[in-house]
Amino acid sequence: MSLEVEEIPAPLKRHDSLFGDAEKVSHSKHHGSQVSWTRTLSLAFQSIGIIYGDIGTSPLYVYSSTFPDGIKNNDDLLGVLSLILYSLTIIPMLKYVFIVLYANDNGDGGTFALYSLISRYAKIRMIPDQQAEDAAVSNYHIEAPNSQLRRAQWVKQKLESSKAAKIVLFTLTILGTSMVIGDGTLTPAISVLSAVSGIKEKAPSLTQTQVVLIAVAILFMLFSVQRFGTDKVGYTFAPVISVWFLLIAGIGMYNLVIHDIGVLRAFNPMYIVQYFTRNGKAGWVSLGGVVLCVTGTEGMFADLGHFNVRAVQLSFNCILFPSVGLCYIGQAAYLRKFPNDVADTFYKSIPEPMFWPTFIIAILAAIIASQAMLSGAFAILSKALSLGCMPRVRVIHTSHKYEGQVYIPEVNFMMGLCSILVTIAFKTTTSIGNAYGICVVTTFLITTHLMTVVMLLIWKKHVIFIMLFYVVFGSIELIYLSSIMSKFIEGGYLPFCFALVVMSLMATWHYVQVKRYWYELDHIVPISEMTALLEKNGVRRIPGVGLLYTELVQGIPPVFPRLIKKIPSVHSIFMFMSIKHLPIPRVIPAERFVFRQVGPKEHRMFRCVARYGYSDILEEPKEFAVFLVDRLKMFIQEESAFAQIEPESDDGSEVSEAQARPRRSTQTAVHSEEAIETRVSSHSGRISFHVTQTVEEEKQLIDREVERGMVYLMGEANVTAKAKSSILKKIVVDYVYTFLRKNLTEGHKALAIPKDQLLKVGITYEI
Repeated sequence: MSLEVEEIPAPLKRHDSLFGDAEKVSHSKHHGSQVSWTRTLSLAFQSIGIIYGDIGTSPLYVYSSTFPDGIKNNDDLLGVLSLILYSLTIIPMLKYVFIVLYANDNGDGGTFALYSLISRYAKIRMIPDQQAEDAAVSNYHIEAPNSQLRRAQWVKQKLESSKAAKIVLFTLTILGTSMVIGDGTLTPAISVLSAVSGIKEKAPSLTQTQVVLIAVAILFMLFSVQRFGTDKVGYTFAPVISVWFLLIAGIGMYNLVIHDIGVLRAFNPMYIVQYFTRNGKAGWVSLGGVVLCVTGTEGMFADLGHFNVRAVQLSFNCILFPSVGLCYIGQAAYLRKFPNDVADTFYKSIPEPMFWPTFIIAILAAIIASQAMLSGAFAILSKALSLGCMPRVRVIHTSHKYEGQVYIPEVNFMMGLCSILVTIAFKTTTSIGNAYGICVVTTFLITTHLMTVVMLLIWKKHVIFIMLFYVVFGSIELIYLSSIMSKFIEGGYLPFCFALVVMSLMATWHYVQVKRYWYELDHIVPISEMTALLEKNGVRRIPGVGLLYTELVQGIPPVFPRLIKKIPSVHSIFMFMSIKHLPIPRVIPAERFVFRQVGPKEHRMFRCVARYGYSDILEEPKEFAVFLVDRLKMFIQEESAFAQIEPESDDGSEVSEAQARPRRSTQTAVHSEEAIETRVSSHSGRISFHVTQTVEEEKQLIDREVERGMVYLMGEANVTAKAKSSILKKIVVDYVYTFLRKNLTEGHKALAIPKDQLLKVGITYEI
C-alpha cells in the first residue's frame, strides 16, 4: 500500500529522544534580547556599582603615576590628557562597548565565553565528548560556512586538525582567566589600602601598622558581603558610585571654567605626537601611568552575564565616560596653574567647601572598586568549572530574578585571604601599584586574539575589517604592555606570580581530566558485550533504580565491570548517567536529556546524557529525579512507536529526502505524541492495542521501581602516573592533582546527591 505523504504535516524521524523533546521548544530568548526598558534601566543602574568602581576611581592616581618626578613642561599636560581621552575612547568605548560586547555567548561575556563560542563552531576541546545531537539544541546557533565563505571553512579545518592550535587557544583562555583572578585579588588590596591611607592626611598620628589593620578589617567585611550576591551588593553600591560620578564631573567642570579652558585643545591628537617627540623614552615609560585610566575595562565584558549589552552601553556612554572625562580635563586645567600639586592632584583640585563630602565618597568609591573584579572573577570561574578546567566547587546563584549572578564560596575565601596577606606583607601600595595594569593589559591582548578568531570563524567579516581590528587594537595594547613591563622588577612580578599559580592549577586539572577521559575511552566495554558481561558474573536484578555517573557519553565505563564483580547485582532499572556541559550558556529543560537503549530491551538498561549550559543551575535531587523519570517514560513510548513505524517504511513506502530530514519547530511546539498520532493515522491504526498496553505496563513498572528507591553510584577514581612516567608528570598527577581532588568539593556534593542514597565504587587509573 502506498503512503499518502500529502496528508502528513511532517514525517516522524528517529533522532534518539532529542527530537520529541526539541519539538516542545519555540522562540528561545537569550540574555539581553527583548528585555523591557524598565529592566534594562534597572540593570544599567546596578552596573554602575558593580563594573565601574575600578575605572571610575582611576582619577585618584593617574596623574601622580604618570608624572612621578613632577611636570617638567606645562605642555606635557596636554599630551597626557590627549592620551587619556583617546585611550578611554579607543579601548573601553570603541573596542569593548561597540565591538567586543556583541561577541557575547547568548548573553555571557569573558574569555571563557569567547572560547566556548569558538568551540561550538570548531572542535577545539580536548575531551572528545561532542555528539551530533548537541548541534540540534536551540541555543547552539551554528551556521555552517558556505561555498562563498571558504576562509571560515579553512580556519575551522586548521583549528580542528592542529593540536598546537587547540593548546594555544586553551592556554590563552586560562591565562586570561588567571589574569582576571590575579587582578581580582590585587585590586581590593590596592584600593582599600589607598583609601585608608588617605586618613593620615587629617590624622597624622596614625601609624602605618594601624592603617594596615584598618584596611584588613575593611577587606574582611568586603569579602564577607559577597555571599549576599551581586544583586543586593549592586543596589547598595550603585548610589555611592552614582554620587561619586556626579561629584567628579562637577569638580572637573568647575576646574575647567575657573583655571584653564584652553586644555580642551587636548582633543587634537597632535599633542600626543609632540609629547613623545619632546620626552622620548621618558614619555614611553609614562604610558605605564596613563594605562591606569582604563583598568577595570575587562569587567564590562566579564560581568556581562550579570547584566546585558544595552544596559552596559547605556551606563558607560551616559554616565561613566562623560563623568570621568570631565574629571581628567578639570585636573589638567588645575595642574596648568599649579603643576607642583601633581603628587596629590585629585584632593588638591577639590574646592574647599566640597573637600569633606568628596573625601568620604572617595574612600567609599575606592573600596567599592574591588567589586568589579570580584564579580568578573566569579562569572568567569563559573564558566571554567563547567568546561572542566577547575575542580567541581559549589556555585551559588544569588539572584532568582536575574541570571548569571553567582558566588563561589571557596574562590571568595582564597581571594580574600590572598588580598589580606598582600596588604599585610607590602603595607604600602607603591610596589603593588607598579603592576596594577599588567593583568588588565594582558587580558586586553588575549581578548583581541580570541576576537580575531571569532571574526574569522563565526562573524565571517571582511579580511580588511579583521586586519584593522587586530592591528589597531593589538598594536596599542602591545605598546602599553611594553611600557608597564618596564616596572616588572619593581613589583610587576606580583600579578604574574598569581596568574602563574592559578594557571598551573587549572592546566593541571584539565590535563589529568583529559588523560582520565581517554583512559576510560580506551577501556570501555562495548555495548554488544553487555549480555555476556552480566551472564559471566551471574548478575541478579534487585528492586529500585540505579544511576551510575560517568564522564563518558558512549560505551560502558570500566567502573561498571568492577562494580558487578564486587557486587553481582544490578537494579531493575539501570542508567549510565552523564552530566555534560555544552559550550553554550543555557540548555532549555525540554532538551535536557538524551536517552539510548543499552543492550536488549528486557535488560531495562539505558544511557542518559543530561546536558547543561555553563550558566545553568543543576536541579535539586528530587526535582532532577522526577524530571528524569518523566523523560524516560516518554522515551520508552517513542521507542515503541518507532519500532512499529520503521518496518512500515521498509514495506514499499517512500518518503522524500526533504521529509526525512530532522526538523526543528519554528512555531509554538508540536508535541511528539501529536506527531506520532498523525503518522499512525495514515497507517490505519497499525500500532496495535497490545503495543500500547505493553508501553503502559513498562511505565507502571518504572513508577513502582522509583517508589522502591533510587541509588546513585559514582566511581571514586584514584588517578596515578605510570611507573615509567617522568618526575614532572608524577608530581603533577600524584601530588598536585590528588591534592586538588581531595581538598576541594567532592563531585557528589557539587551535584547535590543525598549521602544516604550514594554508593561509591573505588577504582585506580594509571595514566
